[in-house]
Amino acid sequence: MSPRNAESVIQLTIAAHPEPPRDWDGFVVDAPGATFCHLGAWRAIMTDVLGHECLYVSARDETDQLCGVLPLVAVRSLLFGHHLVSVPFLNYGGPIGSPEARWLLTEWSGTEAARRGVDLLELRWRDAALVSGSHGPAQAHLPPGFGETRRKITVVLPLPDTAEVLWTEGLKAKVRSQVRRPMKEGFETRFGPDQVEPFYEVFVRNMRDLGTPVLPGDLFRRLPELFEDRVAFAVVYDGNRPVAAGCGFHFGGEFELTWASSLREYNRAAPNMLLYWRLMEHAIEQGAEAFNFGRCTPGGGTHRFKKQWGGEDEALPWAVWSASGKTATPNLEQKRYELAASAWSRLPVSLSRFLGPPLARRIP
Repeated sequence: MSPRNAESVIQLTIAAHPEPPRDWDGFVVDAPGATFCHLGAWRAIMTDVLGHECLYVSARDETDQLCGVLPLVAVRSLLFGHHLVSVPFLNYGGPIGSPEARWLLTEWSGTEAARRGVDLLELRWRDAALVSGSHGPAQAHLPPGFGETRRKITVVLPLPDTAEVLWTEGLKAKVRSQVRRPMKEGFETRFGPDQVEPFYEVFVRNMRDLGTPVLPGDLFRRLPELFEDRVAFAVVYDGNRPVAAGCGFHFGGEFELTWASSLREYNRAAPNMLLYWRLMEHAIEQGAEAFNFGRCTPGGGTHRFKKQWGGEDEALPWAVWSASGKTATPNLEQKRYELAASAWSRLPVSLSRFLGPPLARRIP
């Protein structure tokens, strides 16, 4: 029986709201395939900081119990187009819940995308089984008009019970040597919400060097308030100067490093290696069973950096719908943006910090 036919067994009602209902997060915490990207606190970021419209779509049974949820965000831009994404700027957020609910939520999102005339609808699932019902082709298990893209992957490293075991048995000698280098040079790592500003200082400079507009600082300043112990900021210092920094999230027994940066002039000292190691120690201390390195492009330099730690690739099965045949949201790594990225990387840091956020908030 297909998920669509199962609707005749359990009648579900789909509804969309501008804010998550009161029982939203309780459902998310216990739902298979849920991620921190599904949590309702992101609404304050998407609307108050980034200025986007949110749709919190629910599937409920005849007793008004939640059976599935889908957070959607409309990102409109004259330059980059009109997109409906679950969830933009993050790695996950596709429909979760029962198979019937996931099917109906996906179908509803396609109908809504057509009604709005968006260029592309993108549903960012984490688990391939949630898209296909198995690990086979997704298209046979998605509503008509939907396709699947696996242009992004993540790398996940299972964590042992102690950092000592990871150090001695999980890491290659070359990796341990690279981690020791900044240790020997006296670099130290600091954790906590008071590290938001130093984190952003490194992040701004790194994004400028990459030729990419930087997200608003207020996005990161709001995270400790909204997510409390679920979010972690870590910064590596050379004396009093922040030189590498990361921000990630604890959820469901996993820690994901969502944003990480380091200063290019410090490449020789490898402070980014110390950053990742300290975050792995932190994740183990917090009881995490896996370290998620965050999304990347298969075969790229960032992918190779992440693979050296010993993790395994996981494809990200994102479902897409487009009336015009588009298959992906804007990506500044595309060839057509090369000249713009090169010019951006030469801007003064202060200017990129001023000009970046208005552009970055429109690139989902």
